[in-house]
Amino acid sequence: MSSQALPTLVSLAEIEAAAARIEPIVRRTPLLPISPDPAAPPILVKCENLQVAGAFKMRGASNMVLQLDGPSMRRGVITYSSGNHGQALACAARARGARALVVMPTTAPAIKVDATRAYGAEVVFAGTTTSDRKAEAERLAAERKLVMVPPFDHPAIIAGQGTIGLEIIDQCPAVREVYAPAGGGGMVAGIAAAIKALRPDVRVVGVEPAGAAKMTRSLEAGEPMTLERPSSIADGLLAVRPGDLPFAHVQAFVDEVIMVDEAEIVDAMRVLAGQARLVAEPSGAVALAGLLRQQRRRTLQGPVVAVVSGGNVALDRFAELLRGGA
Repeated sequence: MSSQALPTLVSLAEIEAAAARIEPIVRRTPLLPISPDPAAPPILVKCENLQVAGAFKMRGASNMVLQLDGPSMRRGVITYSSGNHGQALACAARARGARALVVMPTTAPAIKVDATRAYGAEVVFAGTTTSDRKAEAERLAAERKLVMVPPFDHPAIIAGQGTIGLEIIDQCPAVREVYAPAGGGGMVAGIAAAIKALRPDVRVVGVEPAGAAKMTRSLEAGEPMTLERPSSIADGLLAVRPGDLPFAHVQAFVDEVIMVDEAEIVDAMRVLAGQARLVAEPSGAVALAGLLRQQRRRTLQGPVVAVVSGGNVALDRFAELLRGGA
């Protein structure tokens, strides 16, 4: 990335302010132990699948919506999303009495479409990629004079997601490593910014599906890169390109980004269901899949945390995956 275009990174003060701002409407999710290998260091999972609207996205969407002024809220808000951010924005907008429009891919799971509408949002479909729905959202925002609330590439979104990092440090002061999914990058960026400000010694690892490894490719290139056809059962991590601001945070704060395959994602879903009785969507199990992969390759140090980022999966699809794998 050019030195002339270096963005301003989100500060600890901004993340702490976000935590205070969203506290009335966002849950402080539990940190639960699981034990796939009793001889290994403790593994804990941060249960964002139990968050309002079923995923971590409620944090960033709420943080941005709560900062919008009255005229902006009267105009309404819009976003583009494969599902979880759309649900979160719809829920946050409803809490402020504002209308919301969400542009979703034609391949969006019905459970996410139905939930977004149930929160009161209008849903419009556009193509199958992030680029498709972003272009349509930008067109509709200009046409209807709506306020754009992007899914990951905005400081308010990153600060909101960073509140997960604050909670992890508070709930497990001895933590040594934290694993988080890397899609567009907003979550891992915010978590890493918070943790490195409080505990620079803690390793932060981003995890992405091998079929949608945009962050790995971008780090290799030194700038955000676009994938032609990302593919994975982890539908929430199929952004074709990392956001510019999240990517800058990953470069600055994330120690490593690793890839997992589809079978490892399903195995992590099984561990969560069997060990912790948790329902995680494929995207939500990716961080644990990465942690378990690392555990097979090296000795993990001290307590280790994986963020279970969401649980919005139809139960028949969940059962199908656990029965037959990816």
